[in-house]
Amino acid sequence: MQSLENIIDRIGRISSWLTIAMIAVLFTVVLLRYVFSIGWIAMQESVLWLHATVFLLTAAWTLGIDGHVRVDVFYRGFSEKRKAWVDLLGTVMFLFPVAGFLLYSSLPYVQRSWAIAESSFEAGGLPAVYLLKTLIPVAAALLILQGLVIVFKQSKKLLGKVDKAG
Repeated sequence: MQSLENIIDRIGRISSWLTIAMIAVLFTVVLLRYVFSIGWIAMQESVLWLHATVFLLTAAWTLGIDGHVRVDVFYRGFSEKRKAWVDLLGTVMFLFPVAGFLLYSSLPYVQRSWAIAESSFEAGGLPAVYLLKTLIPVAAALLILQGLVIVFKQSKKLLGKVDKAG
């Protein structure tokens, strides 16, 4: 389970660095457009692609480091055992069904995109839109894998088998 967690962690950390690239490209787009009256559709689309890539490839990692927004009015006051139950049940009842549905429903969508070698509809836009769309089922699969890590960890907590490292 630790190696799976390490893989998700590495994907998330590497992908998060794309945020800097996204900011640099966006700054360049704005600078070129408003200072030099130059605009490239592909460059503008690349900001969208980078944003989508960061969002899709860091979601599982963010979940793993407990970085998602949570309404924790009650949760923060819970005991560690009750928190483990909430995390375990939330993962099984909500994360797995939603991520499973996303995985299942996105596959035909991505397959069609690959079949037609989908490109941008914009003249001068980015080619290979199918590569970007492929990240949708990849993100769902990573969320499911992170869910398995959560189930494993919370089950260990509930069974009292947590070592000092976590």
